Amino acid sequence: MTETPIKNRKIRKLSDVEMTEVQLNEVDLSARNNVETGSSSGTEETKFDGSNAEPPSKWFRSRFFIMSLVFSCLLITAMCIGFVVHYEMAEDVGDMDTVTYWPVELPKEQHEWYDLGIKELKKAVSRDFNRRRAKNVVLFVGDGMGPNTVTAARIYGFKEEGLLSWEHFPHMGLLKTYCADKQVSDSFSTATALFGGVKVNYETGGVDSSVPLGNCTASLQQDHHVQTILRWAQMDGMRTGFVTTTRVTHATPAALYAHVPDRRWECETGMTPEARDQGCIDIARQLVELPTGQNINVIMGGGRQMLVSNVSHSEADPLDTWASKSADGRDLIKDWRRKKEEAGEAHAVIQNNRELWNLKGEEVDYLLGIFANGHLMYDHERDRGESGMPSLSNMTLKALEVLGNSDKGFLLVVEAGLIDQAHHRGKARKALHEVLELSTAVESTLSFLKSTDRLDETLVIVTADHSHSLTINGHPDRGSSILGLAGTSKTEQTSYTTLTYGTSYEGFQVDPSTQKRKNPAESDIHDWEYTQQAAINTDENLHGGSDVTIHAEGAMSYLFHGVHEQSYVAHAISYALRIGRFRDSSIVETLAELTPL
Repeated sequence: MTETPIKNRKIRKLSDVEMTEVQLNEVDLSARNNVETGSSSGTEETKFDGSNAEPPSKWFRSRFFIMSLVFSCLLITAMCIGFVVHYEMAEDVGDMDTVTYWPVELPKEQHEWYDLGIKELKKAVSRDFNRRRAKNVVLFVGDGMGPNTVTAARIYGFKEEGLLSWEHFPHMGLLKTYCADKQVSDSFSTATALFGGVKVNYETGGVDSSVPLGNCTASLQQDHHVQTILRWAQMDGMRTGFVTTTRVTHATPAALYAHVPDRRWECETGMTPEARDQGCIDIARQLVELPTGQNINVIMGGGRQMLVSNVSHSEADPLDTWASKSADGRDLIKDWRRKKEEAGEAHAVIQNNRELWNLKGEEVDYLLGIFANGHLMYDHERDRGESGMPSLSNMTLKALEVLGNSDKGFLLVVEAGLIDQAHHRGKARKALHEVLELSTAVESTLSFLKSTDRLDETLVIVTADHSHSLTINGHPDRGSSILGLAGTSKTEQTSYTTLTYGTSYEGFQVDPSTQKRKNPAESDIHDWEYTQQAAINTDENLHGGSDVTIHAEGAMSYLFHGVHEQSYVAHAISYALRIGRFRDSSIVETLAELTPL
């Protein structure tokens, strides 16, 4: 009875020791866990007060911490070096002459394209954004110069690998050419969009889409007149002018200053008696008698038959039988001169090459040059002598001389209008040649601006008002004449030309003996008067509805960058010049903050 308790006590003593060791181990483990995890859980007996553990500072002197710290420093240093190298290399890309690239041994058939690629890359990465405010604007409009016309003219003049003068410009975009009520537009409505920033109805100009075609009463409402960049520039004291190879009252130039519901109202005989009785004024009178027209500093082109009644004509200067001619006894050229004399303004009226060449542009403030009864002659057939008609380049350069006489800057619009006229007659070669003349005028303008130290402060734009239905067909060999044959129809077994039209004047040509399409190989398809074949015959070649390109160089040329509404152009020009709605407006400052000058 007495031995058993003794044995139990011995066993219990051993158990107490073991339990004590277990409890101490648990306390030590719990304490370490609390230090590492920051936990505050557990009972009072197992909570750690930090009195028996190693000081936390010893952990920072541990081998693991030191190795981690060294590794992190090395990693951060490597990343910094990488970022520095990356950004230095990114900046160096702008100077392709100092950047090497892998030399690769290639056959010459590949090497030439690699070299061309590097050349174009150098141009792309060195492109500069001129953000200074434009002091001057020169806007070139190739009437009817759609993308296919540009491509064909490039090949015609410089072969496939060449470029037209404006195709070297750093900025470009596309313009959508539909008008307010038509998918395929005309020159009057598209010019109003270009110059006034508002899309209007087909064959109307200077009036918004509330004015129907031919409605005189609606067109007299001043609230519905569309003001243009030319008028905005005049209100800001700038000099303004336009040059055209068509009549100065024709659709494109008329959109700059006139407000009429019908493009045919160039003179009184083109109007209806009802319109005249209601008080509407024809385009020619608006040019000479109304404020916007009176304040234009340079007016050059054709159209004498609209300005002067019953003009004489000759083989060298025929009347335009597709248009009206004045018969009310007017002489608006004399009226224009008289108004300038009464105002005491330095002015000149010129009518041929000799008078243009001899004019000292710096001595006149107003210039009226009327060189033809109708449109000017095509460049390839004009008389280049003293009594002949001037080229587009000569008129443009003289206009720049006159407009450059002011510190307020200038706005000049230049229309290559005979591109469109040639297309309307289905004469592709004439149209392409007129595009090359436009290219020469653009190149001459750039040289003039550079020589007078105006290039960086001038926005130069080249675009078109609409396209034509010209197509480039078949698979002609590279280097072939763009005016030549493309191949033979597999169904008709008849040749066809590379260039054809969708619609044309006398373009659907049938061989009377076979009643099949006439073989163009039997005609002189390179002749100036050759009419390209077309799918549909009508009274004239009709317009196309495709987008047209817009190219820009100089001050704020970066504003043209994507696919735009055609009406955007007027707003971009007014912003670049700070005229119109952008003059002294808070929106100017807001936009300037986004695109600092």
